[in-house]
Amino acid sequence: MMGVPVKMSISKNISRVTTETLRKMKNEGEKIAMLTSYDFTLAKMVDEGGIDAILVGDSASNVMAGHETTLPITLDQMIYHAQSVVRAVKKALVVVDLPFGTYQSDSQKALDSAIRIMKESGAHAVKLEGGQEIEESIYKILNAGIPVMGHLGLTPQSIYQFGTYKVRAKANDEAQKLIEDAKLIEQAGCFALVLEKIPSDLAAKVAKEISIPVIGIGAGPDVDGQILVLHDMLGMTHEFHPRFLRRYLNLYEEITQAISNYVNDVRKRDFPNESEAY
Repeated sequence: MMGVPVKMSISKNISRVTTETLRKMKNEGEKIAMLTSYDFTLAKMVDEGGIDAILVGDSASNVMAGHETTLPITLDQMIYHAQSVVRAVKKALVVVDLPFGTYQSDSQKALDSAIRIMKESGAHAVKLEGGQEIEESIYKILNAGIPVMGHLGLTPQSIYQFGTYKVRAKANDEAQKLIEDAKLIEQAGCFALVLEKIPSDLAAKVAKEISIPVIGIGAGPDVDGQILVLHDMLGMTHEFHPRFLRRYLNLYEEITQAISNYVNDVRKRDFPNESEAY
């Protein structure tokens, strides 16, 4: 079965993707492709693969450091990862998560954290989780001229409040609050919104009702773009099997097999051979 024909990409013909590029893509019905990255080597490949935007996610806490949640990662660690990604990227928009504890309690602290990320990493925008409860922090950062991406639905920094990674906003009251928060985020001046693990019809409704791009992860096909964790879609996290994830490679098995082959070659004295020696 043939897929939908792909029009000439807006982002393909420009030297650098900006927040305005993403708005134009939404307005013209072109889907936005976004992935996470945390290091120079993979970020370079992601950028060269044609991605529109890269999130330096606090998911580095899980993927890169092995923590169970995103909560332990620090601002200094996020800046380190963001610096590595920015050095690699020539075209994609780079967005960085503000980590847990850097914006929830105090809007001035939120601004100070966002300024550090922008100045020290060279990234293009920051992302915050939440709606009305962090409204002051959103406005404070935006008023300083720093672009902000919102994040609603399953917000991993609130995992202990939720107690589960199940789909959010199935109940009417939670769905209504999400819609209100999405409109608040739009009205504040945020340039885009991530919706994570919510019913597809609700995500579609939000994407239709607000003017800013809505990027989904586990939010169905009727939003303005999609984001996945890079290591998940490449099959490097082989024990993680959420319904929304499509694996494009199985690198876990390929990498472990390659390492096993190397070990065997060294032990058999097959490596290095004459052509690999000086």
